[in-house]
Amino acid sequence: MNNRIVQALYQTFVRRGFATLRFNFRGVGKSQGTFDNGVGELSDAASALDWVQQVHPEAQTTWIAGFSFGAWIGMQLLMRRPEIKGFISIAPPANMYDFTFLAPCPSSGIIIQGTGDEVVTPNAVQKLVDKLRTQKHITIHHDEIRGANHFFEKEGVELMHSVDNYLDMRLALNSPIR
Repeated sequence: MNNRIVQALYQTFVRRGFATLRFNFRGVGKSQGTFDNGVGELSDAASALDWVQQVHPEAQTTWIAGFSFGAWIGMQLLMRRPEIKGFISIAPPANMYDFTFLAPCPSSGIIIQGTGDEVVTPNAVQKLVDKLRTQKHITIHHDEIRGANHFFEKEGVELMHSVDNYLDMRLALNSPIR
């Protein structure tokens, strides 16, 4: 939760008035437990969403945002929670984890990838985007940030510009996909 990208996503949603939570998965930082290959981490994410919804029952729109492994977990949560209306997936590890569960993907969203990512191959992400774009009733946006590595070390401003532009478009009152 202290990752620079996660912090920037958090601040973006807070600025827009969302009830927002960032958290560590089990075994990360001072969190209890140990890595559970995605099973326990999905449970962590679902529990975190339950807590936010209990504390903020007035929230009208639910979004999920994640980076790398968190993007994979976020997309799984998206499949289990119909109240999630949009997603932001940054460097989803499509070359490391199975994303076939996204059939059909229930919500529109954006996938952002660095062309210089040394961890998550841009080609694997492009294949994921292409597959999702064949599905009806959703729109998948895909931004590639030229030269950005996995952590967007020099392209953080450009990354968040992409996120903000997408949110501006989706949250516009006259947007048909809101």
